[in-house]
Amino acid sequence: MTCLHLLLTLVFAVSLGTPVEIQRPRGVPLTKKQFYEESKPFTCLDGSRTIPFDRVNDDYCDCKDGSDEPGTAACPNGSFHCTNAGYRPMFIPSSRINDGICDCCDTTDEYNSGAKCENTCKELGRKEREVLQKMAEITKEGFLLKQQLIEEAKKGQQEKQSKVTDMQENKKQLDEKVEALRTVKETAEQPEKEAKERHLKAWEEQKAAIRLEKDKAKMAETFLELDDNADGFVSVSELQSHAELDPDADGTLTEIEAQGLMGGAEQVDTSTFESVWPKIKDKYHSEVSREEADISCLEPAPVETPPDEVKEPVVDNDSEPYPEDDISEEEDEDDEDEDDYHEDDDKVSAQPTIKTPEKTHEDEEAMPPYDADTQALIDAAQKARDDFEEAEKALREMDDQIRYIYRLCPFNRVSQKPKYGGSETNLGTWGSWSGPENNKYLLMKYEQGTGCWQGPNRSTTVKLTCGKETVVTSTSEPSRCEYLMEFTTPAVCQEPANIDPSPHDHVEL
Repeated sequence: MTCLHLLLTLVFAVSLGTPVEIQRPRGVPLTKKQFYEESKPFTCLDGSRTIPFDRVNDDYCDCKDGSDEPGTAACPNGSFHCTNAGYRPMFIPSSRINDGICDCCDTTDEYNSGAKCENTCKELGRKEREVLQKMAEITKEGFLLKQQLIEEAKKGQQEKQSKVTDMQENKKQLDEKVEALRTVKETAEQPEKEAKERHLKAWEEQKAAIRLEKDKAKMAETFLELDDNADGFVSVSELQSHAELDPDADGTLTEIEAQGLMGGAEQVDTSTFESVWPKIKDKYHSEVSREEADISCLEPAPVETPPDEVKEPVVDNDSEPYPEDDISEEEDEDDEDEDDYHEDDDKVSAQPTIKTPEKTHEDEEAMPPYDADTQALIDAAQKARDDFEEAEKALREMDDQIRYIYRLCPFNRVSQKPKYGGSETNLGTWGSWSGPENNKYLLMKYEQGTGCWQGPNRSTTVKLTCGKETVVTSTSEPSRCEYLMEFTTPAVCQEPANIDPSPHDHVEL
């Protein structure tokens, strides 16, 4: 076999349409043509040996890498290059050469097998170009869409940046407003505080004066009770009748102990009694109250009273009925006290009594209302506080919109994450529908979120409103750790009422 028989003439169509013949051994790609020059000995591509060129494609494998037999099946590790003009070039294992199956679309792998192969490269190339053309069109459209998305993203970013800039400017104005209202609040609270302190001081002085008068009255009443012989003096023996004044709590008030309470005197008049009174007033028991206590221990026989009979207090014919104010609160509130009333108690009711005071203890006394000037200062301070709190709340909500990203996963949870790095905070997991009775599906309640510092667990109420898009429109924190989220969605839109007039409706004049 001569080298002339081993050469394959390849014709390529260039852009000018002029055929160009490039000669090289069968199965050699154009990129390796320089290694296969007929005028020179052939060196194996792995450099292992050099052989005469006429041993290339002689159907005997001389090179270990099989490079001397690119167009035959002699080397088991060889490969054959399909030129496939008009389609894609490709390599096939050399074992497929002349095996009766056309692997190359230009049929060059079956040059000596007798297989009837047709050159399908042109048709394959046409189909591939159509696919590539469609892919190119898709790529072009995709690229245009990509450019559109980029422009939309840039526009959205600019809008967001503009919104953030506006929010920051609004935040700055809110900061200034909050500080101004803080000054107004503090300015209004100072005269309010002073007016309240004056009012409280006056009330304390008034209560002290009232207590002093009551104490003097009680002291005078006690002096009269102790002065059994009404001689204008309280003697040691008269004081001894009150064993509860015993200083050593042995149950007996001795003469020496009584003299000690009276400052060593045998008897004291009303003026001297003023020095004795502070020593005994906390222990002294009124004689009348003791008699009432003894009477209350009696157990009178029960008297059945007809249910229709109305009980009235027994009074003398010449006296007026007891006024309502003389009935103690305990008698008004305790029905059992009414059941204990009997006509046999006339003698008791005839004795002098001391009316039970109506909660006159200093801790139970109600402070009188503020005067008009003080109330005006309080109202002004409260308005300043309300204005300040409202502005501070708006500032806090604005700050949250700038600093945080809120996420709503319906029927799962609500979360908050800082825009500039940081961990996510759980604002509540799905709890229940909590809307009004006529439509409970207007509010979603998310509960048991991350706990606040020294406060409750965070929770979120999601208010659903009708809208064309599904999007969270706003998020706020009306109360500490309690969030409110506005969520628009077509899912809650109701069918509109038919308000179109009927074509048959008309008015006859």
